Amino acid sequence: MHVSDAEPGGHVPVMLSRVLELFVPALAVPEPVLVDANLGLGGHAEALLAAHPALHLIGVDRDPVAIERSTARLAPYADRVTLVRAVSDELPEVLAEAGRERVHGVLFDLGVSSPQLDEAARGFAYSYDAPLDMRMDTDQELTADVVVNTYSEGELIRILRDYGEERFAPRVARLLVREREAGRITSTKRLADIVRSAIPAATRRTGGNPAKRTFQALRIEVNGELTAFERALPAALDALVVGGRVVVLAYHSLEDRLAKRILTARTRDTGPPGLPVPLPSHQPRFRLVTRGAELPGDDELARNPRAASARLRAAERIREPE
Repeated sequence: MHVSDAEPGGHVPVMLSRVLELFVPALAVPEPVLVDANLGLGGHAEALLAAHPALHLIGVDRDPVAIERSTARLAPYADRVTLVRAVSDELPEVLAEAGRERVHGVLFDLGVSSPQLDEAARGFAYSYDAPLDMRMDTDQELTADVVVNTYSEGELIRILRDYGEERFAPRVARLLVREREAGRITSTKRLADIVRSAIPAATRRTGGNPAKRTFQALRIEVNGELTAFERALPAALDALVVGGRVVVLAYHSLEDRLAKRILTARTRDTGPPGLPVPLPSHQPRFRLVTRGAELPGDDELARNPRAASARLRAAERIREPE
């Protein structure tokens, strides 16, 4: 979902030409259906609809702003588009509701989108002072404010370590607990300042803003991002027809490792080793289309710095389930 407005005409979707290329074989059928499971501003969706005149696209996003903006952007294709406000792990229900249990493609463009980063009031970015919010779905109750001010020190350490890969998680958590006793932590600036003072000075001098990992960890916790994706990717694979493809754009190592683990498990022969003839019931139902994780090229990085952390993986269904 990471995009940039570095080019005229609005936001530039990440690795767009590669995403389009990967879906060409899957969508070269009569009346193809593709799910964009993290619609964002609809950049990938718009390009896919333009490239495939018979395509019906189901766009899913939990953020009402994303649905509103994508509705306007995709208006020229309105008769071929179904937009649904939902979390990606509600994919089976979304498909059932749309009467499309099987599809030809699913795109996951994970992470946080430009409008969320760029609208200061939403509290995703440490570069603005804003209320500690970080909700992608503005109707949910859990906010970053609640996490920072009510979670126990142990819970904060777990989140910072697991979701932020913050090696100073105990120091940061301890200082957060101490500081909130003096007054509730309600702003992104105060949080960033507290984190900065918890990180040793020698470490602060390298590796960008020291608050980055804490903000990532809080965002993932608030939005349940990894747990949603962990359920959504297998559901997407289950929904693919033979020849259908899933493409995943991940933006940090936790997302990419999860994608790798799930895709690897589905593309492996599960039969006992050493059999002279592979057992059909244990043959993989999917094959990897990419070798490892593909990275954006230098040209794209020059145009779109936010693409720097992108990692792309893709898989294709090669046989029906038994």
